[in-house]
Amino acid sequence: MRTQFNKAFTILELVLVIVVVAILAALSIPRLDRDIAQEASDTILSDIRYTQQMAVNDFKQDFTDNKWQKGFWKISFEKCSDNGYFIMIGTDMDHEGDIDREEAALDPTNGKPFFWENTSDCEDGGDGTVSEHIFLTKKYGVKNVESSGSCAGKKFIAFDQLGRPQTTLSDDPTYVGYANSVCTFTFTMSDDSTISVNILPETGYAYIDGQEDS
Repeated sequence: MRTQFNKAFTILELVLVIVVVAILAALSIPRLDRDIAQEASDTILSDIRYTQQMAVNDFKQDFTDNKWQKGFWKISFEKCSDNGYFIMIGTDMDHEGDIDREEAALDPTNGKPFFWENTSDCEDGGDGTVSEHIFLTKKYGVKNVESSGSCAGKKFIAFDQLGRPQTTLSDDPTYVGYANSVCTFTFTMSDDSTISVNILPETGYAYIDGQEDS
């Protein structure tokens, strides 16, 4: 006669497995938070550099038009009607003061515009017709944006045809809006941590604060 034994986990083994899984989950949560913050930083930095590239490739200088600087390519950090934040990139080609959908840059990854109306909600991440990655609150949990340095109190930074940062888009045909010191945008995340992006004067070089080689 042969005796059959059924293999099964003991209570002790099950408890040990649950404890190990719980420890791994607890260790992964901070890592996920750091990844989200880093992803947000990288996206914002990439969009600032993309804006500068568009400006360099699109010669806007025209001293025969007093409003020519209003056409500088700019990136702005706008607030939705539900207090969420989104990115908009474009050029005010008609010099009317606002960027229309037709004046917005296109996301090179999907061909959709970097555009949204600040009179609309953005908790759903757009309506499918615009780039979904512009919604900072929906995608990354950004709950506040502040500016300091040469762009203090501003929600945008623009670039001229040489890639130099501009903080004012006036009707003066001279370069009155040239940024003569570092411009910093600080983003507060949902967990109250902050990330900052610095933009240097003259060169317009942008980098994540604390990551100068980013």
